[in-house]
Amino acid sequence: MAAVAKAPVAITHGPGDLDHLSADRFARLAALIYDETGIKMPRTKATMLEGRLRRRLRDTGTTTLNAYCDLLFADANANDEIDHLVNAVTTNKTDFFREPGHFEFLEKVALPTIAATGQRRIRAWSAACSTGAEPYTMAMVIDRFVQARGGEYGILATDIDTEVLEAARRGIYDAALVDPVPSMLRQRYVAASRDRRAGKVRITPDLRAAIGFARLNLMDARYPVGEPMDIIFCRNVLIYFDKPTQEKVVRRLCDCLRPGGYLFLGHSETIAGMDLPVKTVSYTVFERC
Repeated sequence: MAAVAKAPVAITHGPGDLDHLSADRFARLAALIYDETGIKMPRTKATMLEGRLRRRLRDTGTTTLNAYCDLLFADANANDEIDHLVNAVTTNKTDFFREPGHFEFLEKVALPTIAATGQRRIRAWSAACSTGAEPYTMAMVIDRFVQARGGEYGILATDIDTEVLEAARRGIYDAALVDPVPSMLRQRYVAASRDRRAGKVRITPDLRAAIGFARLNLMDARYPVGEPMDIIFCRNVLIYFDKPTQEKVVRRLCDCLRPGGYLFLGHSETIAGMDLPVKTVSYTVFERC
Protein backbone atom coordinates (compact mmCIF):
# COMPACT_ATOMS: atom_id res chain seq x y z
CA MET A 1 0.00 0.00 0.00
CA ALA A 2 2.93 0.43 -0.06
CA ALA A 3 3.88 3.46 -6.32
CA VAL A 4 2.13 6.54 -6.95
CA ALA A 5 -0.91 8.14 -5.40
CA LYS A 6 -3.85 7.70 -7.72
CA ALA A 7 -4.70 10.88 -9.56
CA PRO A 8 -8.23 12.23 -9.04
CA VAL A 9 -10.50 12.57 -12.03
CA ALA A 10 -12.71 15.61 -11.77
CA ILE A 11 -16.39 15.27 -12.69
CA THR A 12 -18.40 18.45 -12.55
CA HIS A 13 -22.02 18.88 -11.57
CA GLY A 14 -24.49 21.66 -12.16
CA PRO A 15 -22.67 24.95 -12.50
CA GLY A 16 -19.29 23.25 -12.35
CA ASP A 17 -19.04 22.65 -8.61
CA LEU A 18 -17.79 19.28 -7.40
CA ASP A 19 -20.16 17.39 -5.15
CA HIS A 20 -19.08 16.33 -1.68
CA LEU A 21 -19.82 13.46 0.64
CA SER A 22 -22.36 14.11 3.35
CA ALA A 23 -21.10 13.73 6.92
CA ASP A 24 -23.02 10.52 7.58
CA ARG A 25 -21.92 8.87 4.31
CA PHE A 26 -18.31 9.86 4.92
CA ALA A 27 -18.49 8.31 8.40
CA ARG A 28 -19.91 5.05 7.03
CA LEU A 29 -17.35 5.00 4.24
CA ALA A 30 -14.49 5.66 6.65
CA ALA A 31 -15.71 2.80 8.86
CA LEU A 32 -15.88 0.46 5.86
CA ILE A 33 -12.37 1.44 4.74
CA TYR A 34 -11.03 0.87 8.24
CA ASP A 35 -12.69 -2.55 8.50
CA GLU A 36 -11.42 -3.63 5.08
CA THR A 37 -7.92 -2.19 5.10
CA GLY A 38 -7.04 -0.97 8.59
CA ILE A 39 -6.50 2.52 7.16
CA LYS A 40 -7.76 5.38 9.32
CA MET A 41 -9.64 7.97 7.29
CA PRO A 42 -10.14 11.14 9.37
CA ARG A 43 -12.42 13.90 8.14
CA THR A 44 -9.34 15.94 7.24
CA LYS A 45 -8.76 13.50 4.38
CA ALA A 46 -12.23 13.97 2.90
CA THR A 47 -11.03 15.95 -0.11
CA MET A 48 -8.38 13.34 -0.94
CA LEU A 49 -10.90 10.52 -0.61
CA GLU A 50 -13.48 12.30 -2.74
CA GLY A 51 -10.91 12.91 -5.45
CA ARG A 52 -9.94 9.26 -5.60
CA LEU A 53 -13.56 8.05 -5.67
CA ARG A 54 -14.72 10.31 -8.49
CA ARG A 55 -13.18 7.95 -11.05
CA ARG A 56 -15.68 5.30 -9.94
CA LEU A 57 -18.72 7.43 -10.80
CA ARG A 58 -18.47 6.85 -14.52
CA ASP A 59 -17.70 3.15 -14.13
CA THR A 60 -20.67 2.53 -11.81
CA GLY A 61 -23.12 4.77 -13.65
CA THR A 62 -23.62 7.04 -10.67
CA THR A 63 -23.51 10.82 -10.95
CA THR A 64 -22.62 11.96 -7.43
CA LEU A 65 -20.41 10.71 -4.63
CA ASN A 66 -23.40 10.32 -2.34
CA ALA A 67 -25.20 8.23 -4.97
CA TYR A 68 -22.07 6.10 -5.31
CA CYS A 69 -22.02 5.49 -1.55
CA ASP A 70 -25.71 4.60 -1.56
CA LEU A 71 -25.00 2.04 -4.30
CA LEU A 72 -22.05 0.66 -2.36
CA PHE A 73 -23.96 0.32 0.90
CA ALA A 74 -27.21 -0.98 -0.64
CA ASP A 75 -25.71 -3.80 -2.70
CA ALA A 76 -25.41 -6.95 -0.61
CA ASN A 77 -23.17 -8.40 -3.32
CA ALA A 78 -20.86 -5.40 -3.60
CA ASN A 79 -17.65 -7.38 -3.13
CA ASP A 80 -16.37 -6.36 -6.55
CA GLU A 81 -17.02 -2.71 -5.87
CA ILE A 82 -15.39 -2.99 -2.45
CA ASP A 83 -12.28 -4.24 -4.25
CA HIS A 84 -12.38 -1.14 -6.45
CA LEU A 85 -12.83 1.01 -3.34
CA VAL A 86 -9.78 -0.59 -1.73
CA ASN A 87 -7.75 -0.04 -4.90
CA ALA A 88 -8.78 3.61 -4.89
CA VAL A 89 -7.88 4.41 -1.29
CA THR A 90 -4.58 2.57 -0.94
CA THR A 91 -1.40 4.55 -1.56
CA ASN A 92 1.31 2.76 -3.53
CA LYS A 93 4.71 4.40 -3.25
CA THR A 94 7.61 2.19 -4.16
CA ASP A 95 11.13 2.30 -5.56
CA PHE A 96 13.87 -0.17 -6.41
CA PHE A 97 16.41 -0.46 -3.57
CA ARG A 98 14.29 1.80 -1.38
CA GLU A 99 15.91 2.09 2.07
CA PRO A 100 19.10 0.49 0.71
CA GLY A 101 20.49 -0.39 4.14
CA HIS A 102 17.95 -3.18 4.32
CA PHE A 103 19.26 -4.80 1.17
CA GLU A 104 22.84 -4.45 2.37
CA PHE A 105 21.83 -6.26 5.58
CA LEU A 106 20.01 -8.89 3.53
CA GLU A 107 23.09 -9.51 1.38
CA LYS A 108 25.81 -9.33 4.02
CA VAL A 109 24.13 -10.67 7.16
CA ALA A 110 20.76 -12.36 6.69
CA LEU A 111 21.52 -14.56 3.68
CA PRO A 112 24.98 -15.73 4.89
CA THR A 113 23.50 -16.51 8.33
CA ILE A 114 20.71 -18.57 6.81
CA ALA A 115 23.16 -20.38 4.50
CA ALA A 116 25.47 -21.15 7.44
CA THR A 117 22.76 -23.33 8.97
CA GLY A 118 22.97 -25.63 5.97
CA GLN A 119 19.56 -24.62 4.71
CA ARG A 120 19.36 -25.03 0.92
CA ARG A 121 16.11 -23.22 0.09
CA ILE A 122 15.27 -19.64 1.07
CA ARG A 123 11.65 -18.51 1.37
CA ALA A 124 10.98 -14.78 1.31
CA TRP A 125 7.82 -12.67 1.34
CA SER A 126 7.13 -9.09 0.28
CA ALA A 127 3.92 -8.49 2.23
CA ALA A 128 2.96 -5.16 0.60
CA CYS A 129 4.59 -5.45 -2.79
CA SER A 130 2.84 -2.57 -4.60
CA THR A 131 3.89 -2.50 -8.27
CA GLY A 132 6.75 -4.91 -7.65
CA ALA A 133 9.90 -2.87 -7.11
CA GLU A 134 10.44 -4.34 -3.63
CA PRO A 135 10.11 -8.07 -4.46
CA TYR A 136 12.14 -7.67 -7.65
CA THR A 137 14.87 -5.95 -5.63
CA MET A 138 14.75 -8.79 -3.10
CA ALA A 139 14.98 -11.27 -5.97
CA MET A 140 18.03 -9.57 -7.46
CA VAL A 141 19.90 -9.75 -4.16
CA ILE A 142 18.82 -13.30 -3.32
CA ASP A 143 19.35 -14.65 -6.83
CA ARG A 144 22.88 -13.25 -6.99
CA PHE A 145 23.65 -14.84 -3.60
CA VAL A 146 22.19 -18.21 -4.58
CA GLN A 147 23.99 -18.23 -7.93
CA ALA A 148 27.29 -17.70 -6.12
CA ARG A 149 26.71 -20.01 -3.15
CA GLY A 150 24.27 -22.61 -4.44
CA GLY A 151 20.79 -23.44 -3.27
CA GLU A 152 17.29 -22.39 -4.26
CA TYR A 153 14.82 -19.68 -3.39
CA GLY A 154 11.24 -18.57 -3.87
CA ILE A 155 9.55 -15.25 -3.22
CA LEU A 156 5.90 -14.56 -2.46
CA ALA A 157 4.69 -11.04 -3.23
CA THR A 158 1.28 -9.91 -1.98
CA ASP A 159 -0.79 -6.76 -1.84
CA ILE A 160 -4.39 -5.81 -1.18
CA ASP A 161 -4.59 -3.74 -4.38
CA THR A 162 -5.42 -5.86 -7.42
CA GLU A 163 -4.38 -3.15 -9.89
CA VAL A 164 -0.83 -2.86 -8.60
CA LEU A 165 -0.52 -6.65 -8.45
CA GLU A 166 -1.25 -6.85 -12.16
CA ALA A 167 1.39 -4.20 -12.85
CA ALA A 168 3.86 -6.12 -10.68
CA ARG A 169 3.24 -9.34 -12.59
CA ARG A 170 4.05 -7.61 -15.87
CA GLY A 171 7.33 -6.25 -14.50
CA ILE A 172 7.41 -3.34 -16.95
CA TYR A 173 8.67 0.04 -15.71
CA ASP A 174 9.75 3.45 -16.85
CA ALA A 175 13.49 3.25 -17.43
CA ALA A 176 14.15 6.01 -14.89
CA LEU A 177 12.61 3.92 -12.10
CA VAL A 178 15.44 1.39 -12.25
CA ASP A 179 18.15 4.04 -11.93
CA PRO A 180 18.80 3.06 -8.26
CA VAL A 181 19.61 -0.50 -9.34
CA PRO A 182 23.41 -1.00 -9.44
CA SER A 183 24.63 -1.20 -13.02
CA MET A 184 25.88 -4.79 -12.64
CA LEU A 185 22.44 -5.93 -11.49
CA ARG A 186 20.69 -3.87 -14.17
CA GLN A 187 22.72 -5.61 -16.86
CA ARG A 188 21.83 -8.99 -15.41
CA TYR A 189 18.18 -8.60 -14.47
CA VAL A 190 16.70 -5.72 -16.48
CA ALA A 191 15.98 -5.84 -20.21
CA ALA A 192 15.57 -2.68 -22.26
CA SER A 193 12.54 -2.23 -24.49
CA ARG A 194 13.04 -3.10 -28.13
CA ASP A 195 11.67 0.32 -28.89
CA ARG A 196 14.24 2.59 -27.26
CA ARG A 197 11.92 5.56 -27.72
CA ALA A 198 9.34 3.95 -25.42
CA GLY A 199 11.54 4.57 -22.38
CA LYS A 200 10.49 1.26 -20.81
CA VAL A 201 12.36 -1.68 -19.32
CA ARG A 202 11.25 -5.12 -18.19
CA ILE A 203 12.47 -7.48 -15.51
CA THR A 204 14.01 -10.59 -17.07
CA PRO A 205 11.82 -13.71 -17.39
CA ASP A 206 13.93 -15.83 -15.02
CA LEU A 207 13.61 -13.29 -12.22
CA ARG A 208 9.87 -12.83 -12.82
CA ALA A 209 9.45 -16.60 -12.66
CA ALA A 210 10.99 -16.71 -9.18
CA ILE A 211 8.15 -14.63 -7.72
CA GLY A 212 4.56 -15.65 -7.11
CA PHE A 213 2.06 -12.78 -6.87
CA ALA A 214 -1.21 -13.04 -4.93
CA ARG A 215 -3.77 -10.81 -3.25
CA LEU A 216 -3.60 -10.81 0.54
CA ASN A 217 -5.26 -8.48 3.02
CA LEU A 218 -3.20 -7.82 6.14
CA MET A 219 -6.50 -7.34 8.02
CA ASP A 220 -7.28 -11.04 7.62
CA ALA A 221 -7.15 -13.12 10.80
CA ARG A 222 -4.44 -15.37 9.35
CA TYR A 223 -2.04 -15.28 6.43
CA PRO A 224 -2.13 -18.46 4.29
CA VAL A 225 1.44 -18.30 3.03
CA GLY A 226 2.45 -21.91 3.51
CA GLU A 227 5.63 -23.00 5.26
CA PRO A 228 7.37 -20.49 7.57
CA MET A 229 9.33 -17.73 5.87
CA ASP A 230 13.02 -16.98 6.32
CA ILE A 231 12.62 -13.33 5.31
CA ILE A 232 9.63 -11.00 5.45
CA PHE A 233 9.57 -7.43 4.17
CA CYS A 234 6.55 -5.41 5.32
CA ARG A 235 7.70 -1.83 4.96
CA ASN A 236 5.90 1.50 5.07
CA VAL A 237 2.52 -0.10 5.69
CA LEU A 238 2.18 0.08 9.46
CA ILE A 239 2.25 3.88 9.29
CA TYR A 240 -1.32 3.79 7.94
CA PHE A 241 -2.62 1.75 10.90
CA ASP A 242 -3.44 2.64 14.48
CA LYS A 243 -1.33 1.07 17.26
CA PRO A 244 -3.62 -1.89 18.06
CA THR A 245 -3.84 -2.80 14.36
CA GLN A 246 -0.07 -2.47 13.97
CA GLU A 247 0.54 -4.95 16.78
CA LYS A 248 -1.98 -7.45 15.39
CA VAL A 249 -0.40 -7.30 11.95
CA VAL A 250 3.18 -7.68 13.19
CA ARG A 251 2.18 -10.57 15.44
CA ARG A 252 0.61 -12.37 12.47
CA LEU A 253 3.75 -11.71 10.44
CA CYS A 254 5.83 -13.21 13.24
CA ASP A 255 3.58 -16.29 13.15
CA CYS A 256 4.67 -16.72 9.52
CA LEU A 257 8.38 -16.38 10.30
CA ARG A 258 10.56 -19.28 11.35
CA PRO A 259 12.77 -18.93 14.45
CA GLY A 260 15.92 -17.14 13.32
CA GLY A 261 14.11 -15.56 10.37
CA TYR A 262 14.22 -11.84 9.67
CA LEU A 263 11.46 -9.22 9.60
CA PHE A 264 12.11 -5.90 7.84
CA LEU A 265 9.90 -2.88 8.61
CA GLY A 266 10.02 0.63 7.19
CA HIS A 267 12.50 3.17 8.56
CA SER A 268 9.67 5.36 9.89
CA GLU A 269 7.95 2.47 11.68
CA THR A 270 8.40 1.23 15.22
CA ILE A 271 7.25 -1.72 17.30
CA ALA A 272 8.45 -0.19 20.57
CA GLY A 273 6.23 -1.20 23.47
CA MET A 274 4.79 -4.22 21.66
CA ASP A 275 5.10 -7.68 23.21
CA LEU A 276 6.45 -9.60 20.21
CA PRO A 277 8.74 -12.64 19.79
CA VAL A 278 11.51 -10.71 18.03
CA LYS A 279 14.76 -8.95 18.86
CA THR A 280 16.31 -5.99 17.09
CA VAL A 281 19.37 -6.88 15.00
CA SER A 282 19.69 -3.74 12.87
CA TYR A 283 17.77 -0.55 12.18
CA THR A 284 14.13 -1.70 11.74
CA VAL A 285 15.33 -5.27 11.16
CA PHE A 286 14.19 -7.93 13.65
CA GLU A 287 15.05 -11.58 14.22
CA ARG A 288 12.37 -14.07 15.25
CA CYS A 289 13.18 -15.59 18.64
